[in-house]
Amino acid sequence: MDIHFCEVAMKKIVVLLTAIIIAIIAVACATNPLTGKTTMAFVDNSQLFPSSFQQYDEVLNESQVVTGTAAALMVDRVGARLKEAAEKWLASEGQSSYLAGYAWEYHLVQDDQVNAWCMPGGKIVVYTGILPVTKDETGLAVVLGHEISHALLNHGQQRMSADVLSQLGASGLNIVTGGRSPETQALAMTAYGVGSQLFGTLPFSRKHESEADHYGLLLMAIAGYSPDAAVPFWERMAAMGGGGTPEFLSTHPSDATRINQLRDWIPEAKSKAAQFGVNY
Repeated sequence: MDIHFCEVAMKKIVVLLTAIIIAIIAVACATNPLTGKTTMAFVDNSQLFPSSFQQYDEVLNESQVVTGTAAALMVDRVGARLKEAAEKWLASEGQSSYLAGYAWEYHLVQDDQVNAWCMPGGKIVVYTGILPVTKDETGLAVVLGHEISHALLNHGQQRMSADVLSQLGASGLNIVTGGRSPETQALAMTAYGVGSQLFGTLPFSRKHESEADHYGLLLMAIAGYSPDAAVPFWERMAAMGGGGTPEFLSTHPSDATRINQLRDWIPEAKSKAAQFGVNY
């Protein structure tokens, strides 16, 4: 196999991708009003949200949704308070219109998974399996603040945009290696796949998780939930195990990284909440 050619091909594809990225970002980007950062927006939310909402309804139809219980009402209550906090925050920035198209919905689903998730546009599921770890309403606010922040920060849109770039890169590599042997093409594609995971997809995902932790902490503080609860929640999560994958190979930061970051952000969260008359 022509390893030297693979190296040359990868250099060419980097140049090609750079040119493509510059051209696309020039016309397809958006500024988030909470972070002030410009991010990729190759797929507009007007296209993304309807598909997200449809998928969410399909999941609920196939799940055992819990309603009317104290736990289900708590999920609704915490979700509503966090949504109100997000609205206050955006209104203070003169960005209330940013939430156009969002359709917040929170459901508790009977499932032993220690998990919760949010789809683009604000559709959230909390599994009953995470409730023994959250313990109380404030612990649940840590989880829902994180999930709501994924939606507010448009992480779904950014992931789809990153997938578009990855597909463009693969197509470009196919063009560059088109005249080479099948073995060389396979080697080049393998190198591209591994490289894009280690240096693209995984760091991108970890960055999103840290952002959701950060802004979720600010959001829960504005909503009146003490941000001090975030550290013990993640300590309980860490005590459950399952965090043995090295961080650079994981889609999420390590438990230790998350806990240390949250400790650093707690004073900022309290200061942010004070701007809205909430003091700790």
